[in-house]
Amino acid sequence: MSGSRVAPWLSNSRWGTVPIRLVARLGSGHTPSRSRPEYWEGCTIPWITLADVWQLRRGETNVITDTKEKISPLGVANSAAVKHAAGTVILSRTASVGFSAIMGREMATSQDFATWTCGPQLDRRYLLHALRGMASDLKRIAMGSTHKTIYMPDIEQLRVPLPPLEEQRRIADFLDAEIDRMADLSESLHRFDVDVRERERAVLAQSLNAGARESESVLPDGWQWTPLMHLTDPLRQIMYGIVLPGPNVGDGVPIVKGGDVAANRLRVEALNHTTREIEAGYARSRLKGGDLVIAIRGSVGEIAVVPQALTGANLTQDAARISVGKAVNAQWLRLALESPVVAHQIQGRVTGATIKGINIWDLKRILVPTPPAELQTVLADGVGRSIQTHEALRVRVRQHKQLLAERRQALITAAVTGQFDVSTASGRNVTEGITA
Repeated sequence: MSGSRVAPWLSNSRWGTVPIRLVARLGSGHTPSRSRPEYWEGCTIPWITLADVWQLRRGETNVITDTKEKISPLGVANSAAVKHAAGTVILSRTASVGFSAIMGREMATSQDFATWTCGPQLDRRYLLHALRGMASDLKRIAMGSTHKTIYMPDIEQLRVPLPPLEEQRRIADFLDAEIDRMADLSESLHRFDVDVRERERAVLAQSLNAGARESESVLPDGWQWTPLMHLTDPLRQIMYGIVLPGPNVGDGVPIVKGGDVAANRLRVEALNHTTREIEAGYARSRLKGGDLVIAIRGSVGEIAVVPQALTGANLTQDAARISVGKAVNAQWLRLALESPVVAHQIQGRVTGATIKGINIWDLKRILVPTPPAELQTVLADGVGRSIQTHEALRVRVRQHKQLLAERRQALITAAVTGQFDVSTASGRNVTEGITA
């Protein structure tokens, strides 16, 4: 797999490209045997694992100095784990593919990372920016249905433009400054989104939960605590969908992943598709317009309404279908599930270290403070109008974040390929039209 096939934009480089492994020492990591407890005593060596990817997701942390776990010198000595020098560049290559950073101190990594220790022809900060320019390309070539992986033979083929070292440093200085400025704007957008979300939660709590702050609270007359499974269609139980959906196929059946719910992607053209043969084995989890879907892994608790256009679509194991019972107002139930007292129960039942999730048994038993049917409709109409305003604001924030991410990516790829002279260029127009 050639570098240009991985990242086609590299063919526009002013400078020749070379395999990264020829100008930086390629390495990886390992996990000492968990069956040997002595390997996990006296752990002092910082050890980068997938549990540390949260630091890298926004692409704004250049140097990593702290890790969730450590390993011992004995564990390193009796495994394929390696202590890498400070300044080594890392890239996550399994599960959470394409995240990168620079080691701020001597560290080891798990086998989920590739590492490059730069030689005298390659600046580590320039390499970091080049890898971040490839992030979306790396996700595209990752293999696997459930857990994506870029295998080491493909890592060995990754290429990088190689301008003179001083030019690399100028490019890195330019991108550091411009991306810092974009990060400030991104943080402002994030704070605004959090503020809107908190106002939305306050409206939901005040209007829908009748003063309930926890599942033991006393409710007004006529209200009751109802397990979620008793608010759903008994013929279409709460369930997740396809475990191994396979590769995306253009003419197959649309499938909803947990991330699709969180990213507001419930549109036919935005979803992946699985083959009709695979989907046929999961007829019981098919969707109908008006169903609710909830993310049960990753962004647990995010909820969306299934549009009529997705009737007949299906789910993956990262999302669950909630088919609303006939005597229940669907809009009220959606809002109730997003309210703080219910959301707190959902988050309280989340388990898992690397990939967090809630199981179906627990989800079915979440308690919902439930008013009489006629009051559900009144609450849904009143609260719904207020929430629509909040949701419109959050959609605008997501659009601005997406636009900022696209411009950031374009700036990186143009800079590392020499499409403009960074010594005279300014990235100030990159954030034009994006406000918090």
